[in-house]
Amino acid sequence: MEVVSSSHSCLAFHQTPTSARRFLGTGVGPRHTKLTRPRKSAVLCVGRASNPGDSGKLHVSRSFDVSDVDAALQGISKKAGQIEKVAIPGLPEGPDSSQISTGLWEWRPKLTVYYEKSGTKNSKAPAVLFLPGFGVGTFHFEKQLMDLGRDYKVWTMDFLGQGMSLPCEDPAPKAMAGEKDEESYWGFGQDSQPWADELVYSVDLWRDQVQHFIEEVIGEPVYIVGNSLGGFVALYLAASSPHLVKGVTLLNATPFWGFLPNPARSPRLSKIFPWAGTFPLPSVVRKLTETVWQKISDPRSIQKILRQVYADHSTNVDKVFSRIIETTEHPAAAASFASIMFAPMGQISFQEALSRCQRQDIPISLMYGKEDPWVTPYWGIRVKQQVPEAPYYEISPAGHCPHDEVPEV
Repeated sequence: MEVVSSSHSCLAFHQTPTSARRFLGTGVGPRHTKLTRPRKSAVLCVGRASNPGDSGKLHVSRSFDVSDVDAALQGISKKAGQIEKVAIPGLPEGPDSSQISTGLWEWRPKLTVYYEKSGTKNSKAPAVLFLPGFGVGTFHFEKQLMDLGRDYKVWTMDFLGQGMSLPCEDPAPKAMAGEKDEESYWGFGQDSQPWADELVYSVDLWRDQVQHFIEEVIGEPVYIVGNSLGGFVALYLAASSPHLVKGVTLLNATPFWGFLPNPARSPRLSKIFPWAGTFPLPSVVRKLTETVWQKISDPRSIQKILRQVYADHSTNVDKVFSRIIETTEHPAAAASFASIMFAPMGQISFQEALSRCQRQDIPISLMYGKEDPWVTPYWGIRVKQQVPEAPYYEISPAGHCPHDEVPEV
């Protein structure tokens, strides 16, 4: 397993096993300073078994390399030299892991957010919030909650319209009794309910959701970590509410979200489009959604996607698969998917959010799976070039979800 990284953060490997878990990135920890000059380094890291019966044994098959992205970006080739072996502790199991608890937070009428939390009872411990990618949810970060919860106060949530944060009532029910059946989709009626009149599952909604969750549930500023879509929302929130964010770690963050113009940013252009993800769905969108949803919610399609985004096909994704299937079976899932796909872009772009975070001195850490077929290393390097002071870890082999595929790293 190869990791290309900013060398100054490799020092985390030389600390105690508890401290080594803080290799999450300098987005979690003291604010980092700019490097005065690039350094080259190479570290061969091997994962230590977490099974008590295998205590002390090193599994070289889990080895990976750490070298310097700063040097690579300047065209400085890595020289062969001594490779230092450093052990990384395995994930905790059973009583050694931090217990996870669940909760439901009613943010707005009929809009309830599902979340999970774990953590030390030390009130001075830093708070860390993990944000999932599109189509998954809190379950994607349970490895982090069980491990990091021993030293931090850790939270994760399902975005509204996804996972277990889908509505418990039909936002646009069918009016005629003859139209209703057990297999009908929610949100396919002609008129929306009052609570759903302005509902659209957009990145702006999720940004507001996370902001109020930090203020009302967590109650203190957080280090925020986002994968894919969650990375976009994490950066968007940090740029909009810097007082709530101590640092941001991006895990294969998507650099854009949404296709339609934002009404606040382009009011005239947005009027050209007849629908922007609100309820009820237009008839043509309902028909299109039924066709597309039957295809993408098929278990075979989901299995194919998981094989694409996980570089190591030996990774156990059974729980991820079953939880995604569970979400697709919810009657509100199809209409929520349509709303997400047609929702407008955010009020600021990914690049603008990066610039704001720089100006506001918000630390950023980058972790990208090298074999990601969607958010390829090109996008991570672009972020690194815009924010040169940010440490950058490029992990191989790892795909779109490095936190689940190689959680020890």
